Amino acid sequence: MSTEPRINDRIRVPEVRLVGPSGEQVGIVPLAKALELAQEYDLDLVEVAATARPPVCKLMDYGKFKYESAMKAREARKNQAHTVIKEMKLRPKIDPHDYDTKKGHVVRFLKQGDKVKITIMFRGREQSRPELGFRLLQRLADDVQDLGFVESSPKQDGRNMIMVLGPHKKKTEAMAEARALADARKAERQGRTPGSDAAADSEELLEAQDEFLESEDVAEDLTEDLAEAQDAAAETEAPEAAAPVEQPAEASQGA
Repeated sequence: MSTEPRINDRIRVPEVRLVGPSGEQVGIVPLAKALELAQEYDLDLVEVAATARPPVCKLMDYGKFKYESAMKAREARKNQAHTVIKEMKLRPKIDPHDYDTKKGHVVRFLKQGDKVKITIMFRGREQSRPELGFRLLQRLADDVQDLGFVESSPKQDGRNMIMVLGPHKKKTEAMAEARALADARKAERQGRTPGSDAAADSEELLEAQDEFLESEDVAEDLTEDLAEAQDAAAETEAPEAAAPVEQPAEASQGA
């Protein structure tokens, strides 16, 4: 069923309570009179309250009304804030460079107003040293305490240890700041001088490098997941004993 209001000839009632173009109350008038007034003002007769007795109709430009309603809905959707939970995976014995790279991604997620789920993956004998993962999570929480807080304390979850970080900044504030920064960069690029082209190009290069590093991290996470699955399969399967080598029944004799 259509949710749009009935307009003009689609209205099937003997009389309506009419509202003028400026919101003034005209009163209860026959439907034919309301349609005549709509043609006189070059507007549409729109049923705005179908359940009233008699139904309430208003004189308006229905096409303009639909356009303005769509724009308002679009602007409302743009300003909506959906909190997203990002995930970052680490190993207990992570390399310092890899740690700095992944910490940078966590910082970026928190600045965007998103929560971050930190997962420490244990493999093999590392499962007997959960304190390594706990210390690593505490170190990361201390490094980003200016941007986020520990929403869920570290806890063991099977072969992994999980902690959730929440941002200090609300999602709406982060979106507003990001939009303002994007507008400022756009204005700067449009009005930049030839001498500032090198700086702008270098900024674009850094952004491209960040995207490349993020794609590398995704590939690294997939590789770690594959290695973890292989380790789990190797632990569940018992090694097969090697078959003994059969000796010949008759020893060879010299001539």
